[in-house]
Amino acid sequence: MNIIEAMTDDNLFGSVFGGDSFASWRALLGGFYGLPLDDEATETFKVITGGRSAPSEPSHELWLAVGRRGGKSHTAAMLAIYEACFNDHRDKLAPGEVSTCMIIAADRKQARSVMRYISGLINGNAMLRKMVIRENTEAIEFSNRASIEVHTASMRAVRGYTLSAVICDEIAFWLTDGVSPDEEIIAALRPALATLGGKLIALSSPYARRGVLWQAYKKHFGANGSILVAQAPSMTMNPTLPARIVADAMKDDAARASAEYLAQFRSDIASLIDPQLIEDCTRPKPRELPRCARTRYIAFTDPAGGGADEFTLCIGHMERDTVIIDAVRGLRGSPASITKEYADFMRTYGVRTVTGDRYSGRWCRDEFLKHGVKYTVSEMDRSALYLEMLAYLNSGSVELPPDPKLSRQLQSLERRTGRSGKDMIDHPPGGHDDLANAVAGLVAHAKARTGGMRQIPMPL
Repeated sequence: MNIIEAMTDDNLFGSVFGGDSFASWRALLGGFYGLPLDDEATETFKVITGGRSAPSEPSHELWLAVGRRGGKSHTAAMLAIYEACFNDHRDKLAPGEVSTCMIIAADRKQARSVMRYISGLINGNAMLRKMVIRENTEAIEFSNRASIEVHTASMRAVRGYTLSAVICDEIAFWLTDGVSPDEEIIAALRPALATLGGKLIALSSPYARRGVLWQAYKKHFGANGSILVAQAPSMTMNPTLPARIVADAMKDDAARASAEYLAQFRSDIASLIDPQLIEDCTRPKPRELPRCARTRYIAFTDPAGGGADEFTLCIGHMERDTVIIDAVRGLRGSPASITKEYADFMRTYGVRTVTGDRYSGRWCRDEFLKHGVKYTVSEMDRSALYLEMLAYLNSGSVELPPDPKLSRQLQSLERRTGRSGKDMIDHPPGGHDDLANAVAGLVAHAKARTGGMRQIPMPL
């Protein structure tokens, strides 16, 4: 049974994927699997693949940039079931070996969402349900020595499998400590697919012009070959989406809505710092430098009130024209307990004043003051701190510690052009920059001691 038959058969997926609203998906997937298309499907295929001709045989990879609410996760679930249940690889498997269809999602929440789609489609069909040997929240094993597993985007987690297919859901938003591991994961997946001649399918809303989705788009969109790249607005793939949702989003923020609903890669976002520059400014070791006599140290903190964000602290000093980052720490937990721990740590460097932002009004000032540390407020916002740090990194006048998480956060920082034309610097969606922000604040304020920038005390 081919993919279009499976999507339209009322005994399988026809009740969900057989209607007119999934016509574009059927045209795309029919072309991907090398099936003959009628005139209407052929025209749809050309529109969403940049005018290329429909393949006469199956493609090995599908890269699809499609807008939000376009049916990506639902279709990914159906493809996983089709690859696991309708392609028999038993003659190629060693004794005890299982062919795995792997779904990789950006995070655990999204992985669970995809698995719910998969479980619903399987358990809602008597024939497919009979094939299930065991099922849990992360995997379903079938009687044909095949399985479906969901994973989060981790390079280590994808190794050691024999893969019949891999479906990469929202690959443009895979993040680990603020940096996308997409290139390393795809490099690890391709050898695992080779044994069974498996398929690589990547579906995502587009984001910035970087990463493997953008690279595939630049190289293969509109070009004939075994790698198929498609691009489609949300309403092309899901015509049931109310047009007012897209129109309202465009009025609110056209650049963001163009990516989220029109499937356009954003041109207003760029990486702030070249990874090589970070490497050049990083000392080999140690991660933390001990206190030196007759050295004057300063501190900068980025407070947090719990949750996923870290409460961070950076301590450093000046050596001639260079800012030395002696120590940078990040903790989660009780803000009051962390404040005490940081106050004790600062005293080991002889520091009794710390600078930070206006987080939580008077709380930081009062809490640090309990432990004999004065809290002053920086007059520079986050973006200004990062731009100051960038200038000093470019001049080679910053020494960073060998901290992998800090390095990843610095690499992930994005420069975005706001509607006012002003540059804004921040972490990508779903990322973190707590350590990076503390370091940027330390660098900017250490340099400001000779540049005349004022610090504003927290009002009493």
